[in-house]
Amino acid sequence: MRKVALITGGSRGIGLGIAEHLAQAGFDLAINGMRPAEAVTEVVQHLKKKGGDVIYCQGDIASREDRINMLAQITNHYGRLHVLVNNAGVAPKERRDLLEATEESFEYVLSTNLQGPYFLSQKAANWMIDQGRKQADFRGCIINISSISATVASVNRGEYCVAKAGLSMMTQLFAARLGEFDIPVYEVRPGIIKTDMTAGVTEKYDRLIEGGLCVQKRWGFPDDVGKAVAALAKGDFPYSTGQVIMVDGGLTLPRL
Repeated sequence: MRKVALITGGSRGIGLGIAEHLAQAGFDLAINGMRPAEAVTEVVQHLKKKGGDVIYCQGDIASREDRINMLAQITNHYGRLHVLVNNAGVAPKERRDLLEATEESFEYVLSTNLQGPYFLSQKAANWMIDQGRKQADFRGCIINISSISATVASVNRGEYCVAKAGLSMMTQLFAARLGEFDIPVYEVRPGIIKTDMTAGVTEKYDRLIEGGLCVQKRWGFPDDVGKAVAALAKGDFPYSTGQVIMVDGGLTLPRL
């Protein structure tokens, strides 16, 4: 029986890169996104061509009701879940200096980037624990996609940095709590990745990368993140729960 992975925000950008590699690794998929189902038909068909089953779970992970419906859809279709990839995230609608940022923006970013993954992980973890009690050979894991912004300060999008720092602590918390059930929890921390979210700052980062921002002198791509997540999901790092996998081209490497 094929393993099942849920990837939030899995229909575009980093999430799609992850979905492609998990499909290639033999997983059946549930991909979540905000767009209506008809808008992601081509994406679903593209992933199905890699050999597995794929369903689309439309919903906002910031919504408790949508999170419940998402897992119910997976239960009804597959009846199992082995891997949760908390990838969905938003940037502030408007970048504002720390001294001018609004509570509305803070709540918007934190509800999607931290609160949603926190409680989705809670429900998924309890389901995985139940599956493990019923199946001796069950192997599950949770993978959180954070960002170098968990430790690298950007004063014009503080709410995003705070959310990613919280996601990093969330990884440690769930890793500690789920250790007794042998459910590892990992954090993958991308650097500058070429996606829709970074499209508006392409010139800025082209210039910085050319000037030596990263040790590896190029943008990262969703494919880079997908490869790392697939290795974790397949169980290639079974004794590394709670750890951070950097996918940043050496950007955060201390240098003189």
